[in-house]
Order: sequence, then C-alpha cells, then structure tokens
Amino acid sequence: MSVLAQIAQEGLPAADQQNIEAAGGAGMAYGLAAIGPGIGIGYLVGQAVQAMARQPESAGQVQTTMFLGIAFTEALALIGFVVFILLKFV
Repeated sequence: MSVLAQIAQEGLPAADQQNIEAAGGAGMAYGLAAIGPGIGIGYLVGQAVQAMARQPESAGQVQTTMFLGIAFTEALALIGFVVFILLKFV
C-alpha cells in the first residue's frame, strides 16, 4: 500500500495536522499583514501624484519623499513576512 493511500485511509497523524493548521494560520497572518502596507502604498502614491500634478516644480522633492515613504511602508510587509516564516518553521 502506498503512503498516500495509507494517509487517505487512516488520516494524518495529530502532529502533522497541527503543522498544517499552524501553516494555514501563518499564511492568513501574512495575508492580513500585507493588506495594510498595500493600502498605505496605494494611498501614498496617489497623494504624491496628486501633489506633483498640482505643483510640478516640486515634483523632485515629492518624489523623493514618496520613495522614502514606500520603503518604510514596505518594511512593514517584510516584518509580516518574517513573522510568517517564524510561525511556520518554529
């Protein structure tokens, strides 16, 4: 009997079921952690484009500030990814 057939017949051991549940929870946590930075970056870029359209002479300064804001906001998503990896493998 193959291993897959045996698992299908008997079910997964309790430890494996807990690992699958933990991985699912970690995936959901990372998904939720990515929502905030995604909204933040979208809002930031939208406001920067609006500011550059209103005052084209200050576009360079607005663009620099926008990229700094994107970097800081993206750091939040990376922190969420690190937490996801820690929850999955620890």
